[in-house]
Amino acid sequence: MNRLLKLAIVMSFISISLNAENNATTETNTTTTEQNSTVIKEEISKKHLAEQIAKEKKFAKEQKFYQGDEYNLSTHEIDKKSLDSINVIEPEYDFSMDHVYD
Repeated sequence: MNRLLKLAIVMSFISISLNAENNATTETNTTTTEQNSTVIKEEISKKHLAEQIAKEKKFAKEQKFYQGDEYNLSTHEIDKKSLDSINVIEPEYDFSMDHVYD
């Protein structure tokens, strides 16, 4: 009986120590998984931030174009004196579709 009791105590200590080692390994695995997930989230955030910065640069460039601050368009202006020589074409308001339906 004494041997059986000693064997049971030794086996329980061994199982407790193995369980503790397993828990420690699991805890380190979960912490590394959490660290990896935070690193991945940070990388995704940096990627999205870079994309938004690129969009902002593109928007700023387009706004400069739309506002025309950097462009000199005076070479494409029409001389108003030359417009006087163009004949005005009067529209024909007597358009009738009656002959189509006859």
